[in-house]
Amino acid sequence: MRKEILKNVKRVVIKIGSRVLTDTDGTLDMEVIGRICLDIAALRKQGLQIVLVSSGAIAAGRSELGLTDKPKTIPHKQAAAAVGQTRLMRAYEEALSPHNLKAAQLLLTSEDLGSRQRFLNARATLDALLGFGIIPIINENDTVVVDEIKFGDNDNLSALVTNVVEAQLLLILTDIEGFYSADPFTVPDAKLIPLVRSITREIERAAGGSGSTLGTGGMATKVAAARKAGRNGVATIIVSGKRERIILAAMRGEEVGTLFLPSRDGLNRRKHWIAFTLKPVGRIFVDDGARDVLLKKGKSLLPSGVARAEGRFERGASVRICGADGKEFARGLSDYSSTEIARLAGRKSSEIEAILGYYYGDVIVHRDNLVIL
Repeated sequence: MRKEILKNVKRVVIKIGSRVLTDTDGTLDMEVIGRICLDIAALRKQGLQIVLVSSGAIAAGRSELGLTDKPKTIPHKQAAAAVGQTRLMRAYEEALSPHNLKAAQLLLTSEDLGSRQRFLNARATLDALLGFGIIPIINENDTVVVDEIKFGDNDNLSALVTNVVEAQLLLILTDIEGFYSADPFTVPDAKLIPLVRSITREIERAAGGSGSTLGTGGMATKVAAARKAGRNGVATIIVSGKRERIILAAMRGEEVGTLFLPSRDGLNRRKHWIAFTLKPVGRIFVDDGARDVLLKKGKSLLPSGVARAEGRFERGASVRICGADGKEFARGLSDYSSTEIARLAGRKSSEIEAILGYYYGDVIVHRDNLVIL
């Protein structure tokens, strides 16, 4: 099965965690970085295009600033990132240079990908770099990021990047062999699971949520990344980045780590952007009848099925669509503002113009702009 999936892969996103790139004292491990770049060079010779999403800037900067623990305040984190990002890029450049490969740095925030125009600009830039044979190295722009524009972690960012660059595989390098039935650090008899066909609630619970003193993500964020990439039709492999030649072993289809199969109900790239890249700014609550129509018949959301709107948002905003129980089951772009929806809730589409004095269309959220989660 692995070889069947991998034979059609031409473009790969490789996400590398902080604990893979650093020694126990938090300094960059040049031996590991050298091994990673050696494998990347081998993949490039095979004709594959590689995009790296690399953590490690804050960890590298921490040691440069003489901090013994992970920075706790935002200014300290941003200072460490500013110092560490240059060290990280220099390390990659030095490791890629013997293979006649060049690197390019891209620092992103969720605002960059949340704007459709900037999203497309990022795609065009990455396509151009890959066309020149450059290895793009992407990281969150930690020097300016705040909670409102954070991706949260580079696992999440790597899943979004698979959509940006239209990759066919996400390879996540971490500090354990793959996905286990339980936390292998605390449960001695936890078993490595080589194949995950579908990410169920049980899989998510087994992933837990622990991170580390160096990085922001644990296995839970990696499973969430695999789920997001899977909805884009992209398989994910999680392996131990500390093992020699592990990237080549994974790309040969060897039974290493854990393979997460892509979802059968994949989204087109625009709907994937709506579902996972845009940050919702409000909620629309619908009645049971509207919920059933959206879930079972793939229809648009009409004002007659709307109970109320929550939050303040304008026309075109990303919103969560929730049932009467308050649980989100869909996400979409609203054709009307929260103020307008408050006046239209429960009314017929034929009444819109009479109520508002103007008319954008019959629906609150069009099915082309709506994603079932």
